[in-house]
Amino acid sequence: MSIFSRFLLCLLLISANAFSQKEKSSFQIVPLGIKGGIDEKNLSAYLLAPANTKDFICLDAGTVNAGIEKAIENKVFKVSTSEVLRKYIKGYLVSHAHLDHVSGLIINSPADSSKTVYATDKCMEMMENHYFNDQTWANFGDKGVGFPLKKYHFQTLNLGEETPISNTKMTVKAFPLSHVNPFESTAFLVKSEDSYALYLGDTGPDSVEKSDKLKALWTAVAPLVQSKKLKGIFIEVSFPNEQPDKFLFGHLTPNHLMTELHILEDLAGKGSLNNFKIIITHLKPPAKNITKIKEQLKSQNDLGLKIIYPEQGKKFEL
Repeated sequence: MSIFSRFLLCLLLISANAFSQKEKSSFQIVPLGIKGGIDEKNLSAYLLAPANTKDFICLDAGTVNAGIEKAIENKVFKVSTSEVLRKYIKGYLVSHAHLDHVSGLIINSPADSSKTVYATDKCMEMMENHYFNDQTWANFGDKGVGFPLKKYHFQTLNLGEETPISNTKMTVKAFPLSHVNPFESTAFLVKSEDSYALYLGDTGPDSVEKSDKLKALWTAVAPLVQSKKLKGIFIEVSFPNEQPDKFLFGHLTPNHLMTELHILEDLAGKGSLNNFKIIITHLKPPAKNITKIKEQLKSQNDLGLKIIYPEQGKKFEL
């Protein structure tokens, strides 16, 4: 082999190695439900695990069983629905207690295994008082009203405090969101080794909510965007731009999302969101509105975002 050929081979190997490292995934995500609104078979729930593991945490739990079945149909899982529910899902992170984010957790609780449910104080209080209360539903928790069956450990998250997620190597830090002020939702910053994913429950824009909660969240995660340790943001867009602010009910439109992400870019540095992964959640029917939202996001994407629309039961990576 000539010197030139060896040199060329070295360059190819170095390039291949660099590409491999660049493309290495930190997280795998299996959406169990992706929509807001009326489709009870497809409501907000996202399984997230470190790459190459089965240690999933469920981010919200509007739909669980139907989503697992869809993932099995798509050959994401090669075991039974029951095994995914009982063994693969290590716990639940609940952003707020609205039924489209917790109904799957409630309905599937009799068939589930013992694990931890994580939520902030206000959210946990609502679940204990209104759902797992021995009246609306049996108390499968280890505290609260009625007779606790102690299947689930109810763990309250302190805002801004890093908390280990049981039976995984991940941690989570919770941040408050405004979902029709003063009602609170939650953002979860999940860490695996030196990588992060950010999941937002339902949220309105600061300008409409008369709040600074999103600005505070962007300030907290901007250094992770700069260092490229934040691998993606799950954030809702429920309505097209035509929806009046007074009828947003604590949700985002493409206009409001882009305004918020421009604030994040200002904090993280110009160009910092170029090719950054934004996973759009909580799209509300009808289908014509969803089509319109996607068209508007595409036309307004002046930040160079990589916008991802998850599909129920189809795995993707961050």
